[in-house]
Amino acid sequence: MSVKPATNSNTRGPAPAELRSMLGANLRQLSQRAPSISALCRDLGINRTQFNRYLAGESFPRPDVLHRICSYFQVDARILLESVQDIANNDAGVLNNPAISDYLGNAMRPVSEEEFPSGFYRFARRSFLDEHMFVRGLIYVFRSRDGTFLKGFEAKDAMRQQGLPSDPSTREFRGAVMPQEDGIAALVSRRGATTTSFNFLARIPSFENNFWVGYVTRTVRENVAGRRVERLVYEYLGKDMAHVLPAARSAGFCAEGDLLAYQRNLLKPSEPFV
Repeated sequence: MSVKPATNSNTRGPAPAELRSMLGANLRQLSQRAPSISALCRDLGINRTQFNRYLAGESFPRPDVLHRICSYFQVDARILLESVQDIANNDAGVLNNPAISDYLGNAMRPVSEEEFPSGFYRFARRSFLDEHMFVRGLIYVFRSRDGTFLKGFEAKDAMRQQGLPSDPSTREFRGAVMPQEDGIAALVSRRGATTTSFNFLARIPSFENNFWVGYVTRTVRENVAGRRVERLVYEYLGKDMAHVLPAARSAGFCAEGDLLAYQRNLLKPSEPFV
């Protein structure tokens, strides 16, 4: 865990009062997890009197001491600027839970631009609800902080078939992109929905190196009408509106004959998915 050096009484002058105050407030809250302040000071290797000054916002630790404190409480240098409650709310999530973070947490490591570039993608798959129809659409991949995400809109007809509103807010979906050994995966859902789709995609060799092929699953019971797993094809379009706008206009349901040639070849409509 890295901590950027902070200005303090042992370096280039006293730390600003705001930093001392925020750190002190956060340390008081974090210290409640320890059996006692004395035990905490022993574990940290910090003099009790000095630690009390940190708690009171009267003094600021050296960078190496701050690093020990952050490592002990498994936090980062945001405790200088934000309350631990706000940090906890921002970091909340099952993958950050200590019970599982060492096992699945690495699945949320940053996905590089080389692995999965930011920008627009055209996708195609067979319809889950009508095996004679296919769905084409557009998604946008973007970065936020250290994460990679995607967003797009469900086809209006697909929403209507499920008895759902077809306004843009309801149709919008978003997903978190995760690295996999041989590609990328994404967990995707609409706002407030309790169903999630799982996408897996692997890049395939091509002249422009811009195709990903895989599959998408939906989380429904076996006896629910429709299909649960379908092949999925992504084509990277970048941010060139000359390619993006035609893809957006063609979004929605289409017949097999309306698919682009590469989409038919990669989706293999006549071959069962195994």
